[in-house]
Amino acid sequence: MRMNAEPMASAPQALEAPYYLPSGEEVAVFEQCHARNLAVMLKGPTGCGKTRFVEYMAWRLGRPLVTISCHDDLSASDLIGRFLIRHDGTAWQDGPLTRAVRDGAICYLDEVVEARQDTVVVLHPLTDYRRILPIDKTGEVVVAAVGFQLVVSYNPGYQRMLKDMKPSTRQRFVALDFDFPPPEREAEIVEREGGVPPPMARGLVSLGQRLRGLQDRGLAEAPSTRLLIAAARLIASGIAVQPACYWAIVSPLSDEPSLVSAMRDLVDAMFV
Repeated sequence: MRMNAEPMASAPQALEAPYYLPSGEEVAVFEQCHARNLAVMLKGPTGCGKTRFVEYMAWRLGRPLVTISCHDDLSASDLIGRFLIRHDGTAWQDGPLTRAVRDGAICYLDEVVEARQDTVVVLHPLTDYRRILPIDKTGEVVVAAVGFQLVVSYNPGYQRMLKDMKPSTRQRFVALDFDFPPPEREAEIVEREGGVPPPMARGLVSLGQRLRGLQDRGLAEAPSTRLLIAAARLIASGIAVQPACYWAIVSPLSDEPSLVSAMRDLVDAMFV
């Protein structure tokens, strides 16, 4: 999602807990980080549950959540705010980061290394003992309200080939490593989120496991749990298994003919 001059609304606290299946001590570590004003970095492949984890923790801690999807054009003004021209003059409008700081929200910057380095630098005063956000355009220094926490995520396997976070920024965060769940847990997630019976969920996870083995043949991204859930939802809606896997798993992963052919062959072999 591209940021613009309009403010991004905070996500209201969900009445029910977002579905999240812990894989280790990440919940306890995050809670301790929140209690001790520590910023958190989530590292892991695309679609392995990083965003869902943040949604779950915001619900668990009872904090509003502001999510910002980072991209190459994301500017400091997109985060902090800007003056807007109105019929009666100009007025300052807080950006999503500023509102999160004022409101004591959890601010989640998804794929943070996609943002420009000069934009990421504005986060630094929020990640140490100062917990402040200077607004140069107004001269205000916003002190983070109780409950504010900065959380960022990125995919090291993909982005390290293109860009990476500076060490001076990385060392400001407690880092939690995420990966795809073990097969039995992933099947449970696919069953719950995709609405398919256990045998079908296990079959889709087995397909995902085998497709992930194609990364040594040039597959840029491993098939995520998210893709397996998408295929499960198509299957649950009545679409045949093989076409559902072609459309929801194979096609999003690659356009390279030999890889697509190999992946389709795997689908055909597993779901006769």
